[in-house]
Amino acid sequence: MKIRDVLCVAGRSGYMLKDLQAIRAGKTRPNGFDIDGDPVTPGFRSIIQPGDMLSVMLRLEDGQVVFGDCMDVIFSGAAGRDPVFRVDDHRPVVAGVVRPRLVGRELATFRPLAEEIDRLEHQGKVLHTALRYGVTQALLHAVALARHETMAEVIAREYGCEVSPSEIPLLGMCPTDQRLQVDKMIMKGIEALPHANFVTAANLGPDGQTLLEYTSWLSRRIGECGAPDYRPKIHLDVYGGIGELCAMDAGRMAAFLGTLAEHAAPYELLIETPVVATTQHGQIELFLALKQQLAAAGSDVKLIADEWCNTLEDVTRFADAQAVDYIQVKTPDLGGINNTIEALLYCRRTGIGAYSGGSVNETD
Repeated sequence: MKIRDVLCVAGRSGYMLKDLQAIRAGKTRPNGFDIDGDPVTPGFRSIIQPGDMLSVMLRLEDGQVVFGDCMDVIFSGAAGRDPVFRVDDHRPVVAGVVRPRLVGRELATFRPLAEEIDRLEHQGKVLHTALRYGVTQALLHAVALARHETMAEVIAREYGCEVSPSEIPLLGMCPTDQRLQVDKMIMKGIEALPHANFVTAANLGPDGQTLLEYTSWLSRRIGECGAPDYRPKIHLDVYGGIGELCAMDAGRMAAFLGTLAEHAAPYELLIETPVVATTQHGQIELFLALKQQLAAAGSDVKLIADEWCNTLEDVTRFADAQAVDYIQVKTPDLGGINNTIEALLYCRRTGIGAYSGGSVNETD
């Protein structure tokens, strides 16, 4: 089976992009769903704006059409990520660079084609992560149809792993103020919840009181609404706010996390991005210092990396350093999904837990 044509069309993303730097600078004003103020991150026209989405379609020899969505993550351009993805800038690249490379290609295997697209350059640079993400999605779908396999079977065969015989645990996510959504997660038995979004230190409340109270409510609500044997992990993303609250001091952060774990009890507590440094090296060093302090205190709070851990190379650095307990492998940030596959397998080999995260912007 060969690729007959490559088409693309602009679409509507599932959500929005947000200028994290502007929000964290604290000079913004809520205005309904919008936020008033001046954007800071290059590429943003406003602090909140709809995400751009480009759907790439591969028409196969037998007339079947496969799809892949090109888009970036909600906090685009932050902590080393590629700049904001604009359809008008990148649609010509699909037509002029990607299409000639793919038309007429045989769909016997996924991995070599994906790696080729992931390394493809235009004007001296590799393609935007969003393009590599969407095109490799379509390639995986195409190979699966050509071979009459599921996409999971293609990956298992080409990467020397197995299709899981059991369901994969899920992380549910909802904004902090949407507590009814938490009830729905509990009723459905989601294995980790609710992510939430404590984006600034101010969101944590004075001395972190708002976060502590929210965590106590979560623990209580799980007990009230969940099945008797339901034991989810409480997963909270604080976007570096605990570091700000504790003046970037690892000892103070560990003490606060110990208190937070008491509020989460009897459920295991996972904290994503408790601190954000100005460099990747600094981020790893801070995580290592925090892990050491938590171990000395006998705490079983688990740390999750997200910011400064964007590419396959970043994932391997964090994993090799054993700087965290889990890594949020944000699929669009890694470009080609071949990199996501490699990253998840590398985490498994090095004993690091992993989340396979999305963009918030995918279509159905």
